[in-house]
Amino acid sequence: LIDSKKRARAFGFVQKHLDEGRQGYLICPLIEEDETGLASVKEYAGLVKDCFPHASVGILHGKMKPAEKDAVMKEFSEGALQLLVSTTVVEVGVDVPNAVIMLIENAERYGLSQLHQLRGRIGRGSFQSTCILVTDIQNEDTLKRLKLFRDTSDGFQIADADLKLRGPGDFFGQRQHGLPQLTIADMSSDLEVLKKAQECAREIMSKNVLDAEEYRGLRAEMRRLFAKTGSDNVVL
Repeated sequence: LIDSKKRARAFGFVQKHLDEGRQGYLICPLIEEDETGLASVKEYAGLVKDCFPHASVGILHGKMKPAEKDAVMKEFSEGALQLLVSTTVVEVGVDVPNAVIMLIENAERYGLSQLHQLRGRIGRGSFQSTCILVTDIQNEDTLKRLKLFRDTSDGFQIADADLKLRGPGDFFGQRQHGLPQLTIADMSSDLEVLKKAQECAREIMSKNVLDAEEYRGLRAEMRRLFAKTGSDNVVL
């Protein structure tokens, strides 16, 4: 886990592996440069060619046609490409045992489970492998999350931490569908309480009495919670 000031040293470490005949991935969150300042594949590819002038470099991202992506992956899997600059499209279904090093830019932009999926692309052969996370974010919670990822390769522990740290809406990708973030309850340890709460909610809904005076506070709280999600599907 490093900041961008150490990127040059990290590139030197990557080059060491290339010199030994190995291959590597360089992961960026964006395809094209935008106002966020995050690393993009197209911009990063130019930097990589300058820093690795003798390496064969390929580019892979989701906007490429399937045939183009297949051709690049074929070259990489056959060893014709030493470095692959890519978005997260490589997180599943890519098996290149000779790829032993991965550098992930703007690591704070990814969930722990996604980082674990990305890291799973290396270490698939008999060679020692290394995953390098690059971030300049100094937020305490973010660093805590990334350090946890750095210090363990246990997928179950990572998934549990991801669920606790990000909340169920973010974890399951459903925040935009109207699932409020849970502040106190824990999806991993309070399932029984949540189940009872769901049963109570169903009972209230089945009676169709939400407009009764006794539920005025509940209606107000539901409006407040769902307003945060941007959901316009709840009529109260």
